[in-house]
Amino acid sequence: MTTTLPTSALQLRSLVTADGTLQISLEPTPVPTPGPDEVLIRVQATPINPSDIGLLLGPADLSTVQVTGSAERPVATARIPERAMPNMAARLGQSMPVGNEGAGLVVAAGSSPAAQALLGRTVAVIGGAMYAQYRTMPAAQCLPLPEGTTAAEGASCFVNPLTALSMVEAMKREGHTALVHTAAASNLGQMLVRICQKDGIGLVNIVRKPEQAALLKGMGAQHVCDSSAPTFMADLTEALAATGATIAFDATGGGTLAGQILQCMEAAINRKAQEYSRYGSAVHKQVYLYGHLDTRPTEIQRTFGMAWGVGGWLLFPFLAKIGEPAAQALRARVAAELKTTFASHYARTVSLAGALSADAIAFYGARNTGAKVLIDPSME
Repeated sequence: MTTTLPTSALQLRSLVTADGTLQISLEPTPVPTPGPDEVLIRVQATPINPSDIGLLLGPADLSTVQVTGSAERPVATARIPERAMPNMAARLGQSMPVGNEGAGLVVAAGSSPAAQALLGRTVAVIGGAMYAQYRTMPAAQCLPLPEGTTAAEGASCFVNPLTALSMVEAMKREGHTALVHTAAASNLGQMLVRICQKDGIGLVNIVRKPEQAALLKGMGAQHVCDSSAPTFMADLTEALAATGATIAFDATGGGTLAGQILQCMEAAINRKAQEYSRYGSAVHKQVYLYGHLDTRPTEIQRTFGMAWGVGGWLLFPFLAKIGEPAAQALRARVAAELKTTFASHYARTVSLAGALSADAIAFYGARNTGAKVLIDPSME
């Protein structure tokens, strides 16, 4: 294909200054000529995931957001609380590109057969700096999307799908037979529901609103517990007893939820106990914190014996741990079920400039379930 390419294009960047200011702007960057084994992608869809928001907005106080500049080149600024500045020391003064994953059209390719084979194809990639009009990537790191798949349909085919699959994989590798997931009405949570339904795995879904519970039950989820209900602890214990779940993945991170899950796991296990133990059950109960939707400290009240653990869990260290063949098997499943099990839904699609509006920042910055935003850098 023959395409006239610009010499420079816009890329979204996030900067933290020494005086405690977050600045998000669109900066012109050179459009590189791809090397022999590389391709140049015109980015057409890239999601704003919670992991992106951490770099994009940092700990900024979103009530202080101000937008200046032009409609084409807005500049958004916000104040960072003084107490949060020590954690920003490593990124002060660095204008950082944002965006973990995305998809788009390959408009130029290097000379290698692998690169040339992707010319004109719509591909998905994960490699950072995706909030940009163009992105150069090694051909080997591109996932060609099936014929008839749009960039929007393939934009989120890495982070959420691989996270959901890896949770199930971790469950199996650690000897558990069912699992618990919080913030379960999210895109990721809905994928996990579909995976567990297809694979016959017990899943306990924890949400925080009745309408979220209704959404998952409408999908056929069998065990859904609303943490805002007065019967939450009893409901959770019943679901854990029914499924035998002894591992949980908690997206909230803060507050008391992790401890409540462990407490209810212990209560469910003790229903089948043959004798009393002052040290609690010998069954290991594990909660992994993989998100930080609740910014409060994590509170654990030890009412569940001694056989338990709470720790952090991240996708990419897990993939590295299981090795490339196992990771590739997970990626192959995502590609095969992209429009079914791993379909994503977006509340809004915005341009690069639109992502910097005060309204958009308030919308995705709240990190609410069902409020996932897609950026289309090819939009005017």
